[in-house]
Amino acid sequence: MNAFVFKIVYLRKAIVNMNRLVIIGNGFDLAHGLPTSYGHFINDFWKNFRKRHKSDEYQKLISTNDAYDGYYSGYKLIENFDDFKSNLSEYCKEYSYKYNDDKLLAFAVPTTEMKTIFEFRSNFFKIINIKNSQNWVDIENEYYYQLKKIIKSESLDISKSKEYWSKEQRIQVEKLNKEFEQVKKLLEKYLIEEVLEKFNLGEYPDENGDLFKFLNILKPISVISNELNLLKELPKDDHSEIKILFDEERKERKQKKLLFVLNFNYTPTVLRYLNSESTNENPTKIHIPIHGTLGNELDNKINFGFGDEMDDDYKGIENLDDNEYLKNFKSFQYLQNSNYKKLLDFIDSEKFQVLIMGHSCGLSDRTLLNTVFEHNYCRSIKVFYHQREDGTDNYTEIIQNISRHFNKKKIMREKIVNKTLCQPLPQIQLPLK
Repeated sequence: MNAFVFKIVYLRKAIVNMNRLVIIGNGFDLAHGLPTSYGHFINDFWKNFRKRHKSDEYQKLISTNDAYDGYYSGYKLIENFDDFKSNLSEYCKEYSYKYNDDKLLAFAVPTTEMKTIFEFRSNFFKIINIKNSQNWVDIENEYYYQLKKIIKSESLDISKSKEYWSKEQRIQVEKLNKEFEQVKKLLEKYLIEEVLEKFNLGEYPDENGDLFKFLNILKPISVISNELNLLKELPKDDHSEIKILFDEERKERKQKKLLFVLNFNYTPTVLRYLNSESTNENPTKIHIPIHGTLGNELDNKINFGFGDEMDDDYKGIENLDDNEYLKNFKSFQYLQNSNYKKLLDFIDSEKFQVLIMGHSCGLSDRTLLNTVFEHNYCRSIKVFYHQREDGTDNYTEIIQNISRHFNKKKIMREKIVNKTLCQPLPQIQLPLK
């Protein structure tokens, strides 16, 4: 087996010879002060409504009328969808126009002809805005929910053969996929313009900078400072082997090391640590941007969709024998390059411990995470949770999500590291360019 060291999860040289798989999720970017959540993305759409509403990308999603523009050129500043609706409602009330809050439609009837003031052209975009306004939204989960809603409608019996399918149902799925693709492209454009182009994600600051403070903060919470700590995190079946390895490591500290970073983000934030000159003594580093990279349509385009083939309804979707229904499932997008195969090769090679850093472990990545978590070589799963300002945290939410990726709950309870051995992920603010 290989031992490895990850500088962000710094391990002292006297360390057990076990691989670690570091899973990076969007919470990692949020911990660096980056506006990468779906809420940030949706709010940005409305903040820029006044200057961008005539653009092609906006007009694919919404419809406006230049003759009726008071709701965005006057009233209060628009910061989110609720502000936008409030302005539109007040505007219609002031000029006796019609506003339907349920349909999110505003129109005028100056004579006998109705003139649209505002409406959504994309039903999917309307839905995710409503959900985000109510609390928060997971766009990938919402897509799958809407897909199943279409399939389960009363007019379609999925047990029947293809010749009985309703043409209208097929049209609805095509429309949903088209609208989902529009949102995906807009999200990628947002991340490029508002994150990559605005934040300093490239040049690494000096060792007194915030990022190195981040490393130093993480060091004591992830370092295996003694044999006892590691034994608490791993199953008893491995204890005798670990003790032997510790003895061997004390005698010889020049063994090869390996780091495997599975990055679910579209952004390269984690590369700041992997590429730092201060990590020259780090192990061989493998970085896999499993969900693609921004602006890389040719080699590794962003993988945005749903990945829960364990869901009870998935088999029924496959049995429809229509690839349009499978268009946005992640498994088929993983096969466009070798990233997924590299992950499989890693987890099949040696025992490993999983470190969760900023990934919610939601259902949109269920198939992949199940493959990792239930693998016999996966010895434990350690969570770096988010500590909120009010003192609460999301440790329990994350392990509840992790449990959904296990078919064997007994194994799940054995593998998850208890909270007393876990720590919150520190928060820092990356500088603007």
